[in-house]
Amino acid sequence: MSPIMFIILQLTILSYAFVGGVFLAFSDFIMRSLANTGGHGGVEAMQVINREVFRWVFMTLFLGMAAVSLLVVAYGAFGLSGPAGTLIMLAGLIYLIGCFGVTVFFNVPMNEALAGMEMASDNTRAYWLDTYVPRWTFWNSVRTIACTLSAALLLFGLLWITQNNAQQV
Repeated sequence: MSPIMFIILQLTILSYAFVGGVFLAFSDFIMRSLANTGGHGGVEAMQVINREVFRWVFMTLFLGMAAVSLLVVAYGAFGLSGPAGTLIMLAGLIYLIGCFGVTVFFNVPMNEALAGMEMASDNTRAYWLDTYVPRWTFWNSVRTIACTLSAALLLFGLLWITQNNAQQV
């Protein structure tokens, strides 16, 4: 393994963990706190969060990791063999499907639906409490698990490589 690929994989582990940490905070206490505001305050806060998330730091990390995950999948599938290659390939696939794919197909459509709703409406409050919060949090938890699993699999794949290289010396 080249030193550059070694560094890329290490940074990818950290990045998967960072993204997963953001999602963990939402699943663990942010969504519960917003739901406990009584409806309208939570809706307004989530609408603002959904607009502010497009700041460059999180979006660069989130979207950048989708692109890097393609590299990770290709490297695991074609650049390595054995268990390490499988672990590394799975790490990238799980991020792409469980984090990026879930975001695109589940969380973003719910965010867009919420963005178009009137905060003071009883229908909005009902949607927020009965549909949005439980479903969004469920899919967000899937993203959290996917990021955590991706980081762990990539770490184990990298450890497999380094352990086998150390034994060969």
